[in-house]
Amino acid sequence: MPQLEREGVALNYVERGSGGPAALLIHAWGGDHTFMAPQLEHFARTRRTVAVDLRGHGKSAKPEGEYTTDTFVKDLAFLRERLGLQKPIIVGHSLGGMIALAFAAASPADVSAVVLLDSPIVTPPGLLENFRSVIEPLRSPAYPQVMRQFIGSFVGFADDPARKEQVLAQMAANPQHAMVSTIEHCLAQDTAADAKKCTAPFLYVSSGPWYTDVARLRELCPQLVTGQTVGSGHFHTIEVPDQVNAIVGRFVETAVAAPQN
Repeated sequence: MPQLEREGVALNYVERGSGGPAALLIHAWGGDHTFMAPQLEHFARTRRTVAVDLRGHGKSAKPEGEYTTDTFVKDLAFLRERLGLQKPIIVGHSLGGMIALAFAAASPADVSAVVLLDSPIVTPPGLLENFRSVIEPLRSPAYPQVMRQFIGSFVGFADDPARKEQVLAQMAANPQHAMVSTIEHCLAQDTAADAKKCTAPFLYVSSGPWYTDVARLRELCPQLVTGQTVGSGHFHTIEVPDQVNAIVGRFVETAVAAPQN
């Protein structure tokens, strides 16, 4: 994988295709760019597509320190500038969608559209509290087991037990310091404030459970479009990629105007 270095931290990415506007793909907490490999392959047929490994994930560097949402946003802004991605379409899955939304809020003029896939933003009552309850157990020596239990509690993969095991093993192998800091900071993010600043065309795709309060989100973002996949768990990007790709592709066709870069 190619990489760029920001302030001594190597950031890895994969790039395919040409044409614009480009798509920038941001994976979930504990994942890497391969968790969006079907989207990379699909969208690279028609446009330049870049899938990143967030710092602390995949083949990017995993330094000690705080993994704040602001740090991830600055990493993405650095990659966008260095790679010459003019007003990309930002596509984020799960926690990657929270980061995508924060990026769009920080630089609303620098994105063509925002696509969030099963992301916990502007959440229903109690949801974030349930997620936050795992932070302290993740700090413990039982970290790998806690990771597997937490992720396994809402991951699907009923059609492919081997794939489920592969994903759980990969996520549990991530460094504890990076995973704990990342989830702690992202779950403290004011996603309602970020949503209010987002002016770009906006698509939210659920896998079935709604990790957002759609009515409230629509009040903050009147341009909101929603969709839903069927027959999968949370990782619908790799479980039912044909559905995800079709929904996102049609949204881009109808919502994003003139091509760029």
